[in-house]
Amino acid sequence: MPIRAAVALGSGGLGQPPKPEQLLKAYLIVLPIGLATWWVIPQFTLVMTPSIHAWAVRADPGPIHKGDLVSFMLTNAIAGPKPVSVTKYALCMPGERLDMIEKPSFGGHTWDGWYFCNGKLLGVSKPYGRKGQKLDHYQPNGVIIPSGYAYVGSNHPDGFDSRYYGPVAIGRLTRMEKLL
Repeated sequence: MPIRAAVALGSGGLGQPPKPEQLLKAYLIVLPIGLATWWVIPQFTLVMTPSIHAWAVRADPGPIHKGDLVSFMLTNAIAGPKPVSVTKYALCMPGERLDMIEKPSFGGHTWDGWYFCNGKLLGVSKPYGRKGQKLDHYQPNGVIIPSGYAYVGSNHPDGFDSRYYGPVAIGRLTRMEKLL
């Protein structure tokens, strides 16, 4: 195998004179592909969750509005020991009314939080995660989203979002654009 690789990269083989044109061809093929890949990959993010209706997004700088896709680094024990990049929707913005009503869970032994923004249902918390871990739902201190914060989430019942960790500082959010 090493001889084949050497021949492909310009050697003529054992006891053969080198073929610089072979090496030049390899460079002309491999370098543009490598450089294009190096430039393209950081330009988008693959979304690895079913809670967002997108497969790939990219940063789209600008002010964040209600309904925008946003990305941020989440630090939470449920998400894992290291911060993870998550993509959500901005669902309730500063100055809007956030209400949470507690109702008995389906199982009847715990309570769920039903979250509303200006009267529109955003989502319902669950007492346990998909891996069986206990989830504590966010208890709002007031009913108005404070300046500089946004409630982020999705309509997916298993989404891990502001139902559990509360509003996120807008300064931590990056507006995203759906590519796929």
